[in-house]
Amino acid sequence: MEKIIIIKYGELSTKKDNINFFLSTLKDNIKNVINDDCDIKYDRGRMFLYNVLNYDKVLNKIKNVFGIHEINIGYKLDDNKLSTIENSLKGLIKDKDFKTFKVETKRSYKKYEMTSMEVSKYLGGVVLKNKENISVDVHNPEILINVEIRSDYAYIYFDKENGIGGYPVGSLGKGLLMLSGGIDSPVAGYLSMKRGVRIEAVYFESPPHTSVAAKNKVMSLARILTKYSNYIKLHIVNFTEIQESIYKNIPHKYLITIMRRMMYRISEKIAHKNNCKIIINGESIGQVASQTLTSISCINSVINMPVIRPVACLDKLEIIDLARNIDTYDTSILPYEDCCTIFVPEHPVINPSIEKCIEYEKLIDVDNLIENALKNVETIKIEEKENKFNDVL
Repeated sequence: MEKIIIIKYGELSTKKDNINFFLSTLKDNIKNVINDDCDIKYDRGRMFLYNVLNYDKVLNKIKNVFGIHEINIGYKLDDNKLSTIENSLKGLIKDKDFKTFKVETKRSYKKYEMTSMEVSKYLGGVVLKNKENISVDVHNPEILINVEIRSDYAYIYFDKENGIGGYPVGSLGKGLLMLSGGIDSPVAGYLSMKRGVRIEAVYFESPPHTSVAAKNKVMSLARILTKYSNYIKLHIVNFTEIQESIYKNIPHKYLITIMRRMMYRISEKIAHKNNCKIIINGESIGQVASQTLTSISCINSVINMPVIRPVACLDKLEIIDLARNIDTYDTSILPYEDCCTIFVPEHPVINPSIEKCIEYEKLIDVDNLIENALKNVETIKIEEKENKFNDVL
């Protein structure tokens, strides 16, 4: 009998012809976070981690890997004989403390000598004979005894921990996250990764109007998100020249609208350069002036790349709850201003006109400003497993 970790796929099990691609991506993602702490095998139904050196460490790592529905500590038996299952179960329940239980059996090997129901009934009797003062509870048992029977062997497992579901990061391509220091954009990044998107991120800084502390805050948020993706490339754009030019030349109620249009243009170019298929941001409909439907449409019109807004239809309290769950909230609320919070006009336009935007943008040198900003982009690779930042450009 060998102690192992059993991983169940959940949503991945609905895939058909391309399931092997998703499963191999999941395997690679698990290997990346656990290094050489175990061996990994998989089939279309389960993934198995053998020769685990440190169970607590491995479990703590893989619980943040997207694509996993459920994690179980289990035991692989030498064969699938009923006597082997019975004797193994007797030994495994010996030191477990419970009052109620249920046995569930699954047979992928349909030629087995007994049905799943018959095996469960038989093993339930074994448990009752070998433990005192216990009873069967099929609805709400203290312990659920799972038995899986394969053609040459069987598994028994008890303990269960829920995974975070979704698709393996990288299985659906790459997107560029517009990462600010706020609450919403890290949550948007997390939700995108949950759908299999590997993210790179872009941050707009405006020194001396924004501080080094604000930049470090965004780097910390990116590092927190690497718990779910192993690494993130962060592109840092100096936005000072653009922001000052907008402030000096554009009617103030259009400051935010024009600023966001410039950010979108730059983000699209960085996305194309880095083979990102979409732009991702934390916009939530109606939350601020730049996030009314008219504003979103006006700002979005300057690019052709699809923009994904994972939190668009969530209210602020729902976004905050998610931020707390993924451990970004406490960092997001640190009081350091970013580009979106400085130079905010007293009465920003909430229903901007595309025609007026085009007219006002003639007052600044759009192409030259963007070209200058792209010349000096700083790119940093942030790696979770090393807990550090690496300059890559």
